[in-house]
Amino acid sequence: MSTQFDSSIITDTIEKNARDNHDRRRFLRNAGIAGIAAALAATPLAEMTAAAQSGTVTDANILNFALNLEYLEAEFYVRAAFGRGLADSDTTGTGTRGDVAGGRQVTFATEAIRQYAVEIANDEEAHVRFLRTALASAAVARPAIDINMSFTAAARAAGLIGGNDVFDAYANENNFLLAAFIFEDVGVTAYKGAARFIQNRDFLEAAAGLLAVEAYHAANIRTVLFARGLSTATRQISDLRDSVDGADDRDQGVVLNGMGNITPTDANALAFSRTPRQVLNIVYLAENANSGGFFPAGVNGTVPIV
Repeated sequence: MSTQFDSSIITDTIEKNARDNHDRRRFLRNAGIAGIAAALAATPLAEMTAAAQSGTVTDANILNFALNLEYLEAEFYVRAAFGRGLADSDTTGTGTRGDVAGGRQVTFATEAIRQYAVEIANDEEAHVRFLRTALASAAVARPAIDINMSFTAAARAAGLIGGNDVFDAYANENNFLLAAFIFEDVGVTAYKGAARFIQNRDFLEAAAGLLAVEAYHAANIRTVLFARGLSTATRQISDLRDSVDGADDRDQGVVLNGMGNITPTDANALAFSRTPRQVLNIVYLAENANSGGFFPAGVNGTVPIV
């Protein structure tokens, strides 16, 4: 059955219950993620096994890796806000052009949230076009994208829904916001991690601009989730991301140590970084996989190993 996430079940009492985050993340690593492959196996896209090569760190490879992620974000937001996908002319390029599974317009009950969605959708569509223009003939095509069952797999593994439930990211505002939360923090950390490897100063400035906008988006989504009392759900998603992106405990929900946590940072109040491999672990919903999750056939292009 399709599950609409009800914020009324998220209470301060649940948030304050003592719990060992390390144990939970270890459990997710050992048990929760193991169920994702089975959840995705029911989709035809799961049968696609083409994977991107890994190798040289070049500005083009870094920007194409970013373009893969921007395709994902744009297809999600444009469908949620407008009920359409990217134009065909914005999805061609090198590599195999894939289809998009899932996505539809959200019926927003709150005008402010609808406007947030529209603004972010326009930004993400512009990001795709900007990167494609910068890369010119070197731009990769949009890979196959799953923005349907991938959300269900992630929600089950995070414990947001039961093992037989379906998470519909487009059913209501809360579901949309939680689905957006999965992406936004990852985009910020991906751009941050890539910054020091970009050689061309013009590309570096552009990447800084992209990172800033993604950070604005992330702060917007995090603020609304906090205001709606969905902090426990964000912690569960954060734990899931942490369970696949490495041994450290860097990811953060919208509440930390009992206080609002709109800007997740390290001890120096700096945003943290992720490597391309750590990013892929999250979007593939599995460690060291070559494909899966939101990119059932893998990303296009050469993934820079840093």
